[in-house]
Amino acid sequence: MKHLRLVRLLVIGLILTAWFVSPAHSGITPALAAPNNDPPGPDRYTSIRVDYTKYTWWLARWSNSKVVCEITVDHDGQPSLGEVYRDCDQDVYDNWIVQEPCPQLTLAEDPSGCKGYYMHFVDSFPAQKEIPVALPPPVIWVSLENCSPSMGTFKCSGEPYLILSGDEPLPNEHIERIEGLMDGEPFTCEAICPLELFPTSEIGIVVEFWAYSSYGDSSQIFSAEVRVTPVDEENLDDRNYYIDVLSSQWAGQPRASCAETWEAFPPVGGTPPWLTTPEESSQLNSTIPYSYLAGNLIMQGVVDAGDCVDGGLMPDGSANACGMEKARLEVDVWQNRFDDLILKAARDSEVPAQLLKNLFARESQLWPGVYTALGEAGFGQLTEDGADTTLLWNPSFYEQYCPLVLTWDTCKDGYLNLKEKERELLRNALVSSVVARCSNCVAGLDLSRADFSISVFASTLLASCEQTGRIVRNVSRTTPGKAASYEDLWKMTLANYNAGPGCLSEAVQAAFRSGQKLTWEDVAHQLDPACQGAVEYVADISK
Repeated sequence: MKHLRLVRLLVIGLILTAWFVSPAHSGITPALAAPNNDPPGPDRYTSIRVDYTKYTWWLARWSNSKVVCEITVDHDGQPSLGEVYRDCDQDVYDNWIVQEPCPQLTLAEDPSGCKGYYMHFVDSFPAQKEIPVALPPPVIWVSLENCSPSMGTFKCSGEPYLILSGDEPLPNEHIERIEGLMDGEPFTCEAICPLELFPTSEIGIVVEFWAYSSYGDSSQIFSAEVRVTPVDEENLDDRNYYIDVLSSQWAGQPRASCAETWEAFPPVGGTPPWLTTPEESSQLNSTIPYSYLAGNLIMQGVVDAGDCVDGGLMPDGSANACGMEKARLEVDVWQNRFDDLILKAARDSEVPAQLLKNLFARESQLWPGVYTALGEAGFGQLTEDGADTTLLWNPSFYEQYCPLVLTWDTCKDGYLNLKEKERELLRNALVSSVVARCSNCVAGLDLSRADFSISVFASTLLASCEQTGRIVRNVSRTTPGKAASYEDLWKMTLANYNAGPGCLSEAVQAAFRSGQKLTWEDVAHQLDPACQGAVEYVADISK
C-alpha cells in the first residue's frame, strides 16, 4: 500500500509540474487524461414554419364513384405516383400504375363501365407546415505557426505549432474545448489549440481532433497527417524544420497541389522546380526559340519575314532559320505575355504555375490555335475526351460551367445523369471555349478567349489528377500516396492527360501485377507501344 501511495504522489507531482511548466502559448491545456468517450457528433436540427397551398384529391372507382383514398399535395397538377403510393393502399397503387386509360366512347356513354380508378380534384386552401432544417455543425480548421511556404512545403523555425481553431457557426454558441489524439497521445485544450511539433518519421504522425460546443453536441472527428523533418538532420539543435500537413480542414497557405487528393506528402524540402509556383510572374519568363510559334507570328502578320526565302516559313508552317531570326524578339515577348494569367490560375487552382507553362509550351508553344485534323484546341490542346475528363472528374468546375450552357435544372443532378446528347453538347461547348481563333482580330486570335482558357486547362489538370488517383487506388487497394511518390503521381497524371486513362490504367495494372513498385519508370516501361509517346511527353514537361 505504501508503494502504491508513493506512485500516486509521484503521478500527482508530475501532473502539477506539467501544469506549471506548460508553454506560455495562450490556449494550451495539458491533457490530464484520455478524452472521455467518443464525441457524439453534430446533432442540431430545427424546423421552420412555411405557408403553402394544400391541394386535396380523391382517387375513386369508375364503377361506383366510391372514394378509395384521399391524397394531399403541395403543388399544382395531379399527384405523382410517389404521392399515390404514400396515401393509398398497396393494392390501389398497384392497380393505378398499370391500368389503361378509359376509352373515350365508354367514358361518354357509361363511365361505370371503365375499369380501375379516376382522379378527382376536391379543393385547395392555404396551410402551413414545418420543414426540418439541419443547422451547420461546429468545425475545426488547421494551420501552422512560425512557418512560411517554400516550394510546396513549409519551412519552420523556432518552435513550430500546429494550430487547431474551433469554429462555431451558430450565434450565441461557442466552442468549449477541443480534444484529440496526437500520435495516439490524448490532449485537451481551448477553442484555439496550439500543438507543439517535433520531428517525426518519414511517414509522419496522425492527429485526430474534435470540438465540443456549448450547443450540447460536438463536431465530427477530423484528422491530419503531419510530417516534421529537420532541415539539417546532422544538427538537431538547428531547430529549422520542413513541415507538411495533409488534412481536409487545412486553412493555411496553399500546399503542394493534389497532395490532399492523393494523401501523398511532397518530397522532403519541397517539390522539384517543374512543380512549383513562383512568387512573381517574371520568374516564369523563358526565351526558347519556338519555331512553330515563330511561324504562326509570321503567317498572322505580326512578324514581317518577306525578304526571307519562302517568306521565312518551312513547308510544315514552322519558321526557317531566316524567319526565326526575324521573329526572335516577338517570340520572346509572346511566350511570356500570358505569365501573369498563368500565375493567377495557379494560385486560384493550386496547380503549379511552372507545370502549366511547361505543358502549354509542349502542347502548343504558347500559340492557342486549333488543330481541326486532330480535334485539339487551345494552349493545352483540349480534345473532346479531355473535356469529358474535366466535366466528370472535376465536379466543382462542372457545377460552375454547366449552367452556362444548359439550364440549372438540367445540370443539377451531375454530369453522369445528363442524356448523352446533353453531355456531347457540353463537351463540344467546352472545347469551343478554348478556341481563340478569330479572323477579324489582331494576330488572328481573340486573346480574351485565350486568357479564359488558361483556367480551363488548370481545371482539366486537376481532373486528371483526380482520375489518376482513382486508377492507382483501384489497382493498389491503398491510398495513392502509399503506392507511389508525389512526383511520380504527377508524372502519371501527365501521362493520363496525354495518352488517356486506358493507357495509364493498363500500365499501372501491369506494373503492379509484376510486383514492381509504382514508380513512373516502372509504369512507363509497361505502356503499350501505342501509348509510348507519353514517355517523351512527360520527360519534356518535367525537365
